[in-house]
Amino acid sequence: MAEVSQEQSASRERTMLVAMLLSAPGPIATGIPAFVSLSATQIADFLRRTAELVALVVAWWVYRRLRRDDGGRARIESAANTTVAGAMLCSGVAMLAVGVARLFAYEASGSVLIGLIIAALGLLTNSWFWLRYRRMNREQYESVVAGQQTLYRAKASVDLCVVIALTAVTVAPTHPATRYIDAGGAVIVACYLFFSGWRMLRKSRAPQAPVGEDVPAPRTPIL
Repeated sequence: MAEVSQEQSASRERTMLVAMLLSAPGPIATGIPAFVSLSATQIADFLRRTAELVALVVAWWVYRRLRRDDGGRARIESAANTTVAGAMLCSGVAMLAVGVARLFAYEASGSVLIGLIIAALGLLTNSWFWLRYRRMNREQYESVVAGQQTLYRAKASVDLCVVIALTAVTVAPTHPATRYIDAGGAVIVACYLFFSGWRMLRKSRAPQAPVGEDVPAPRTPIL
């Protein structure tokens, strides 16, 4: 497989930087409306965006470092994946607790309109980055970029769930089904974090061959 050119590498690093900067205001923009409205889905969205921002910062730092120095690639990627996985798993636990608690103690309070607008904009932005990373991988595959493609596909999917849940809360906040939709949105986001964190943690702990070496094939016993 041909290596990524310097121009492609620089373009991909800039894309990661732009994605990180666009996601940076996310925790604040979603956190304030979440604690005003006390919507389980919005609180879950705030925790999710915070964990994802950590993942984006680490991914950008890893790609930037490996672009300049390829030494210790396996060790750096493993440490980065473990850090991100830990953040996602912790957020998933907190989010699941919020969703279950709101299921038994739901009370419509405050407006979720701001959170709905932010989630809708996030859906559009994350869908665009997902398609861009997919196009990059079709041009030339890189594991870090492939990870970003998977992350943004999941981000867009979760944003869609958040938009649906917050739309229900906005349109019919006192409807009996709204509490289940609101809590269900939090549980769906929690499951996403659990799955992503578990998969990343398993990948970071998988044995990897040093750069330039092949993984030895298992020996067949001689009968």
